[in-house]
Amino acid sequence: MTYSIHDLDHTADTIIAKADGRTIWIFEGEMGAGKTTLIKAIAGRMGISGAVQSPTFSIVNEYLTAAGNTVYHFDFYRLKRESEALDFGVEEYFDSGNICLLEWAEKVESLLPENCYTIRLSVIDEKSRNLWLN
Repeated sequence: MTYSIHDLDHTADTIIAKADGRTIWIFEGEMGAGKTTLIKAIAGRMGISGAVQSPTFSIVNEYLTAAGNTVYHFDFYRLKRESEALDFGVEEYFDSGNICLLEWAEKVESLLPENCYTIRLSVIDEKSRNLWLN
């Protein structure tokens, strides 16, 4: 599917609807593909208010939805080793049953549970992206 910056809310709704109960959502795409922008749109559609930004330096941000559910947003870009994720208890987050939105998940690939939801983005042009959901 193709979407543009103007379709973000609809695209976010589609992603949420197709999650099928999966709680670990992996966002794949090159730097600048729009992973964080898409996550911001998804967060907005989940009723998360306030600033949603990539947790590049903190590695994980915690958000609360309008329904009172916790959502975790991870950015593993700066990890040098998987053991760094283990050190802060990433498996406990994954096992929490809460939705976990992951950027740069390939850095912790062997720690990922089965049945993750993969959202893959690729750049078409400045305002358009291809999107694959699996």
